[in-house]
Amino acid sequence: MSKRKPYTRPMGPTWWASHPYYRFYMLREGTSVFVTLYTLALVCALFALVKGEAAWDAYVSAMSSPAAIVFHLVCLAMAMLHAVTWFSLTPKTMDIWIKGKPLPENLIVGGHYAGFVVASIVVIVAIGGWL
Repeated sequence: MSKRKPYTRPMGPTWWASHPYYRFYMLREGTSVFVTLYTLALVCALFALVKGEAAWDAYVSAMSSPAAIVFHLVCLAMAMLHAVTWFSLTPKTMDIWIKGKPLPENLIVGGHYAGFVVASIVVIVAIGGWL
């Protein structure tokens, strides 16, 4: 058994609050909580839709309350922050080479934004046709 005692840097529970970079990092990671909560709200909507008209009407009534609207706005803001920070990170995670040259970062980020816009238009058109 080794008698060596390695150095362990002391780290308090608020280590992330000491630097703006770490605060933003924690905010970005915290956005996933709101994305998860919104996903659960959508799953509840699906269950209400399956149960029938009365359950659906109750769900829609609950989601029409001012608190639910604030919840949706906060979730939207957090999802947008999550998406924007993810799109800016994609050149570091995607190492794409074409004909021996790396694909420029702005093309990778722009491609993600273009896909986001196209997907949003498709959803809006689909919902518009459904309503």
